Amino acid sequence: MTTTLTSEKKQRKQGMLDNVMRQFNNAADIIELNKNIRKILEVTNSEFIVHFPVRMDDGEVQIFTGYRVQHNNALGPYKGGLRYHPTVDIDAARALAMWMTWKTSLAGLPYGGAKGGIQLDPTKYSQDELQRITRRFTYALGDNIGPELDIPAPDVNTNPQTMAWILDTYMSTKSPNERSKNLHVVTGKPIGAGGSEGRDRATGYGVYLTIKFWAEHKKVELKDKKFIVQGFGNVGYWASYFLEKEGAILTAVQDAYGSIYNDQGISPEKLLEYTKANKGSLLGFADATPMDNADFFALDCDICIPAALGNQITVDNATKIKASLIAEGANGPTDVKAEEILLKRGIDIIPDILCNSGGVIGSYFEWLQNRNGEIWQLDEVLEKLEKKMRESFNKVADKTKTNNMDMRTAAFVIAIERLEEAYVQRGIFP
Repeated sequence: MTTTLTSEKKQRKQGMLDNVMRQFNNAADIIELNKNIRKILEVTNSEFIVHFPVRMDDGEVQIFTGYRVQHNNALGPYKGGLRYHPTVDIDAARALAMWMTWKTSLAGLPYGGAKGGIQLDPTKYSQDELQRITRRFTYALGDNIGPELDIPAPDVNTNPQTMAWILDTYMSTKSPNERSKNLHVVTGKPIGAGGSEGRDRATGYGVYLTIKFWAEHKKVELKDKKFIVQGFGNVGYWASYFLEKEGAILTAVQDAYGSIYNDQGISPEKLLEYTKANKGSLLGFADATPMDNADFFALDCDICIPAALGNQITVDNATKIKASLIAEGANGPTDVKAEEILLKRGIDIIPDILCNSGGVIGSYFEWLQNRNGEIWQLDEVLEKLEKKMRESFNKVADKTKTNNMDMRTAAFVIAIERLEEAYVQRGIFP
């Protein structure tokens, strides 16, 4: 059984890398990308694997493995999240780092792409142990991250508290007169530690915005539209919260523990309160009925938001999906072959590099505020975020219409063309 699970995890991670490469090659072929620039973009710039010891609460020492992959920095410093999950390895980090490069380029940000994390299940460790693990990982990475070099952010199973530990550890390695210059080494920090208003909801708000723009584009109302969400973390919750305010109805949610359903609607706020009191699990929520995980994507709904892990929508379930829109809150949730099936069936997909880019845009705003010694109010942050995401959505929608291509291909073409232009203008050293 263990061998089978390990094999499945390995296939999923290899599948993510295969997916991002196929997406890249498809767009590169369409635009006839310069072959030399193509060689640069299809590999990563730097990859770090660190093994480090941490003393556990019982006095025993455990060795952990951490990763950081820096894909490309032609447009600016590397940017990307750190995740704590058993599936984290070098291939997963490579795939996610590449997606970050395309995401930041599409959003028009002065960033490149990076990703990383630690291979562990955080539920098996105490808060004190997680703090020691995080601090030791930060120390092991050393000067391979930095406010003008590589700026981590929260991702799966990491949060503002994780970023605060990284910030404090990193700053502690600098001389006293240099510490305040390093406040922007991470984004997604708590407000009191230099974080930005609105960063907590930026990714989920961005998912909601792209759905709203899609609805406007299609001339459909979101009111009374039924939607389902896979993953009820930060992204899943905030996307649900804002969609509910538009009058849409959340009918089903799936998390790592199971799935629940209520055709009359599930309150995102009540469900969040429940999960906080139930060790993060939605199981046992009184206002919904438990359902089989295997039936989740086959539910009758208008909008499906995969906001958990990669490769969740596959050839096995793509034919059963009834939603007319898939909004990718997670990175790489849709397998390439599954996407072919969905597009043939007339199902629209808002691609991850557009749909969940609100997070990195919010991070950029936090980075700017730290850099410039500014503090923006919540309404200002959300207003700027909406403007930036509308620009990106409109570019993709225009490219989709003009070139008769799907949204993902259009998004990749725009992202890669921006990088190609940078290389053409700057040349390649030496």
